[in-house]
Amino acid sequence: MGIDEYGGGQGPRPDVLVVTTNDVPGHRVTEVVGEVFGLTVRSRHVGSQIGAGLKSLVGGELKGLTKTLVETRNQAMERLVEQARARGANGVLAFRFDVTEAADVGTEVCAYGTAVVLARE
Repeated sequence: MGIDEYGGGQGPRPDVLVVTTNDVPGHRVTEVVGEVFGLTVRSRHVGSQIGAGLKSLVGGELKGLTKTLVETRNQAMERLVEQARARGANGVLAFRFDVTEAADVGTEVCAYGTAVVLARE
């Protein structure tokens, strides 16, 4: 798998800056818009479950599942950014992911944070 297949995050100069920190150097928060989140639930198809089960017997990375999780996290983050943008924010602080099993049918990924309006100092 190449870097594009297992990486994520934002590109250079996004219109909505997403950070895991509580502040952004060189910026001040002028407005707190509120909590935003992006949610997606993905199921695994039977073929990948069988392949993962066999791979777990011998050990090693489950590349198909890794790729699926990366795609899922990126989709959740895109939805978070869309929600922040729609609410007038240009930043999201304290960004996090929460990943849980969803009733044994798939994986739920929630990207969440605090939408804010940032201004350069």
